Amino acid sequence: MKKINRTDLIISVVFAELVGAVSALLSGSFKGVYAELTRPPFSPPAWLFPVVWAILYALMGISAYIISKSEKRERHNALKIYFLQLAVNFLWSILFFRFMLLNLSALTAVVLAVLVALMIYSFLRINRTAGLLNIPYFVWTVFASYLAIGTAILN
Repeated sequence: MKKINRTDLIISVVFAELVGAVSALLSGSFKGVYAELTRPPFSPPAWLFPVVWAILYALMGISAYIISKSEKRERHNALKIYFLQLAVNFLWSILFFRFMLLNLSALTAVVLAVLVALMIYSFLRINRTAGLLNIPYFVWTVFASYLAIGTAILN
């Protein structure tokens, strides 16, 4: 990889963070809905979600920056998967918290986990670091899938 372009890196991270922030804004009262739902075992406290997501969006942005600066041809397809998973990620909390479509959001969470796995695979083929940066995101989306499915079943 060439020398780091700090402006491009910041734009990449801010873009990912904005996707999360706008999704959260459009989702409505996260804490209110979360408190009202019957949740499965191991559900974390509400305050943990924004902390984890802020970190994960930053890691996504950094990894997307790394891929975007690669000279490998495959970067275009990898970035398509990145933007697709980001769009699904954006929709998930809106489906869950704004519209209370628990079954659809559970399915969306599983689709998201699959897309994140595909993204990691495509990123790893281009740049190992970029792929590995998203392992926490994959683990969290699998956990989120468990939470979404459990919540759908219990409610």
